[in-house]
Amino acid sequence: MRRRSLVLLSVGLTALSTGFASAQNNTPRNLILFIPDGLRALKVTPETAPAMAEVRDKGVNFKNSHSLFPTFTMANGSAMSTGHYLGDTGVFSNTIWTNYTSGPAGDTVVPFIENDAVLGDIDEHFKGDYLNEETILKMARDKGLSTAAIGKVGPTYQFDHTDKPEKPGLHSVVFDDSTGGKNGVALSDEVKAALTKAGLPLATPPRGDNSKAGDAKTPGTIVANVAQQAYFADVAAKVVLPMFKARNKPFVLVFWSRDPDGSQHNTGDSLNQILPGINGPTSMAGIRNADNNLGQLRKALDELGLAATTNIMVQADHGFSTISKESKTSPSAKVSYDDTPKDFLPMGFLAIDLAKALDLPLFDPNDKNAKIEGNKHPKAGNGVLGKDPEKPDLVVATNGGSDLIYLPNKDKKLAAKTIKALLDQDYVSGLFVEDSLGRFPGTLPLSSVNLRGKSATPTPSIVVNFRSYASECGEAPTNCSVQVADTVLRQGQGMHGSFSRGDTMNFMAAIGPDFKAGYVSEIPVSNADVGMTAAQLLGLRGSQNGGLVGRVMSEALPNGIVPKAYKSVERSKKKSENGLETVLNVQRVGSQRYFDAAGFPGRTLGLEPDTAKQKTAGK
Repeated sequence: MRRRSLVLLSVGLTALSTGFASAQNNTPRNLILFIPDGLRALKVTPETAPAMAEVRDKGVNFKNSHSLFPTFTMANGSAMSTGHYLGDTGVFSNTIWTNYTSGPAGDTVVPFIENDAVLGDIDEHFKGDYLNEETILKMARDKGLSTAAIGKVGPTYQFDHTDKPEKPGLHSVVFDDSTGGKNGVALSDEVKAALTKAGLPLATPPRGDNSKAGDAKTPGTIVANVAQQAYFADVAAKVVLPMFKARNKPFVLVFWSRDPDGSQHNTGDSLNQILPGINGPTSMAGIRNADNNLGQLRKALDELGLAATTNIMVQADHGFSTISKESKTSPSAKVSYDDTPKDFLPMGFLAIDLAKALDLPLFDPNDKNAKIEGNKHPKAGNGVLGKDPEKPDLVVATNGGSDLIYLPNKDKKLAAKTIKALLDQDYVSGLFVEDSLGRFPGTLPLSSVNLRGKSATPTPSIVVNFRSYASECGEAPTNCSVQVADTVLRQGQGMHGSFSRGDTMNFMAAIGPDFKAGYVSEIPVSNADVGMTAAQLLGLRGSQNGGLVGRVMSEALPNGIVPKAYKSVERSKKKSENGLETVLNVQRVGSQRYFDAAGFPGRTLGLEPDTAKQKTAGK
């Protein structure tokens, strides 16, 4: 309770500190949230991304930024959209266990949730709101502001997922990959007419070659997601912004750029090779593509006379790493698979290795619970373990740089056996265990990283972080991050989700009438702070179910309080039998905790064997 009151007090103090600035100018402000998915902070220069570099250098440069762990898109989108940590939003990764069979997800209990129909289905199951917290677009809509969300399918709709276009009242304009199809959010007649007038189609074009991930023998894409994102940028610049200007009231526009994420995931520059990995020409083209979209939006604001009254916040959901598929300890890597190079980890290696270690049958929840034996692996990597796949003892939700493990029966003995098996694998670097299961040597509790709160969806029993390190890519270590990843993608392609500083260090910057100009901030900030600051700028107040909230980034606002930050290191109470301990590098601002990197020292980038010699994060 005390922690909650401290959070609310800090928000209140910030409101007081910023009141002077807003009282001087009663002009209603607009807000654009621009999310360049998967943009690493240190890849932005005036040459690689001039529009983003200009926002950073002329506005506020948040040098000490943090994605929330697990560092995945839907998880961090939930934080940006609500201001709450994942323990409250329940969006623990991109694939979660829902404890019921989701039809739109392909009749599985472990849905991949970057899908509008799946989100609608999960909403319905969890009393109409799986997030269990109000989003800033909903709050803005309720206050009468114009609202829109445009971009990548999944996180875009999540910003106003409870809006129902068929009901009376104000609605958000939503464009994503599904627009114009059966799963897309319906467009109003007003929007359709404006599209036609602007010469734009009523349906989003496909990604084309950018969606090609390749396979073990075929490289992935070598082109950015240009055509699809050009459509989204045109919709924003030529349809939505002019419409909002004509309404003559404040607006909020969310623009979620799939690039550079999509191009870094599917890159064809580095098949089965660590170098160049995600630092090749395809990734750089993805960064420039996102930058072009931001440049087009800023140009439209200028031409419409909206620049002086519009705040722009640019923040990536997470950083990025090159994929490694190497392990010397994994039993799964010693089996031959049709679609996996020799000695490489197959997709679903965690589920396969746990089934062997625990001596439990393994079934595929993405293939009608087909039994996995011999040289087969689960189709999507997910696994249900136990004698009865309908009532599993253990569920693995596969995600990438980290995986989620659920124990439906809360079996403490099985938890202990599972943890012991995980500690034996060289690809594991840090384990976080549900508090109610107890404390285990070598681990930290979920609550230590804000993964235990008021979530509506089931809380994972164990979150497994995978090993990461820096390659010899010749750049800053966070740009050279490599991680073991449980994914269909190949060694040399891109992934995120780990507790590497390469994944937690996301690009963040802001510019506009309510932000300082030419200001460099060394104070730690996170994606949960983005949601709280956006609400503050718009004067929004919503009800809260959980208390795991971010803070208003007062240091970035004129006359705002510049708080002090402190560093600390948290670690397992006891080391495991084989001498491992989960270590967590933390920064603090008041009651807020920011997580730099975590895992087993020497197996996580940003967590060197001697933690006492850590440099300041963000430098």
